[in-house]
Amino acid sequence: MIHESAAGPAATIQPPGDYEALRAAIAQRHGALPGRLQQVAEFTLDHPTDVALATVAEVAQRTGVQPSAIVRFARAFGFNGFTEMQQVFRSRLVAGVAPSYKARLARMKRDEASILGRRPLAVLGRFVADAHSALDSLLQSATEQDLEAAIAILAPARDIYLLGLGGSYPVAAHLAYVLRKLGRRVVLLDGIGGGIGEQSHAATAQDALVAISFRSYYPDTVRLFPELVARGVPAIAITDSLLSPIATGARLVFELQDMPEAAMRTLAAPLCLVQALAIGLDLAGD
Repeated sequence: MIHESAAGPAATIQPPGDYEALRAAIAQRHGALPGRLQQVAEFTLDHPTDVALATVAEVAQRTGVQPSAIVRFARAFGFNGFTEMQQVFRSRLVAGVAPSYKARLARMKRDEASILGRRPLAVLGRFVADAHSALDSLLQSATEQDLEAAIAILAPARDIYLLGLGGSYPVAAHLAYVLRKLGRRVVLLDGIGGGIGEQSHAATAQDALVAISFRSYYPDTVRLFPELVARGVPAIAITDSLLSPIATGARLVFELQDMPEAAMRTLAAPLCLVQALAIGLDLAGD
């Protein structure tokens, strides 16, 4: 049995007081952590509900590290040990901001026989339930401050560049359709009819960028996003983790957690979010 004292004296830094502060600190320090602690960091950001409910041994098993590494990780952020850090994750559950990932995973296992049995109605029910769950999570996590900040980035833009490739393309294409209907100048970076670099070569700090990407992150999105940010283009990222390659450099990140398997992912939440941004932008101009 691993005791939390095994990690040595407690760090002298002040631990984050709430979940949002802790996740921001984890994302900020991720690159500077040792390799095994980076694994822990990624797991805590991707599976906060599991961290809140599991034992240190269970988290270690899921993360692929020794339990002592989980304790070192907690102490690196100023906590006395895993149990103290876990209270911050549990406070998120009490506040009602917990995504239903664990429940969805349990339902997936229950429904597996039906899905493998190729019962179309069971498959439809699974996706409808996941869409409901994703939308509930979006409504809980999206704040008025973030939505207003996103609209403030888009409102003065000369052109709005949209970057969403692969599985994220339907979201970018829908946002382009709505914005154009509302009279906005839009550049959909799809690579059709030429290189995607040529499509984006005119983007400047007078424009704005909305980038959408989820694991596995589309290579062209990962390559082009930092190039546009380096040119000073204000960027909004819609992604699934603060450690996403399109989170770094974005002025605003909307984090939409979802099932990691691409085939099981629902686009209900990102589609709803981009439509709200487009309509909110139009209303702000009235």
